[in-house]
Amino acid sequence: MKIRVIEPVISKTLEGTSLEELSPIARPDTELSAVSLDAGPASIESTYEAALAAPHVVAKIVEAQKDGVDAVISNCMDDPGVEAAREWVSIPVIGPAETSMHIATMLGHRFSIIGVLEADERPFQDHARKAGLEDRLASVRAINIPVLELEDRTKAVRALVEQSVKAVQEDGAHVIIFGCTGMAGMAQDVENGLREQGITDVPVIDPAKLAFKIAEALADMGLSHSKRTYPTPPEKEIVGY
Repeated sequence: MKIRVIEPVISKTLEGTSLEELSPIARPDTELSAVSLDAGPASIESTYEAALAAPHVVAKIVEAQKDGVDAVISNCMDDPGVEAAREWVSIPVIGPAETSMHIATMLGHRFSIIGVLEADERPFQDHARKAGLEDRLASVRAINIPVLELEDRTKAVRALVEQSVKAVQEDGAHVIIFGCTGMAGMAQDVENGLREQGITDVPVIDPAKLAFKIAEALADMGLSHSKRTYPTPPEKEIVGY
């Protein structure tokens, strides 16, 4: 089985980060690869940046299908290019935000998303509304640490724990979802931090890892998106792509 992670940014270092985080949970027969964009933003922290990345993500996903990849992940909580790519390819295209929210509703009644910046609130509310899960979204909170500064793991975990505690105690969250795939690998530390605050019964979802395991499962089951929902567009002249 071949799974490819598309990093919807120009940073090559994230390719290695994804392989490092996901390889330990991959099945023995899974061939994991990661690619970043040749053009686009350095990070995605707005709808504008997600839109700039989307065409390049779609191109990488089309390339992945040509390479014989069995499933692909657009590795960002904005799910850039996911729906557009589904129209052109037949392999599963996984968006971490969509996946995490639906799985969260299987694990608890209401979920909170802990994002990077306060500007994340409207985009995540829009994602939840589009998925039909608006009434299951308890809150969107922010740690106010830019994506490119998440490498300071200690600082990020401390802020994630602080906002997660507030989401549970003040907003009524039963499940916590990280609002950025750059937070991959921090779930256990955040769960430990919640336990220290007396919160032992709230699962924490790492979207990057969850999206990867769902991609494996769909490929293994031979399942992909419906072409009635995502019909292939007619071929025509398109300039610049």
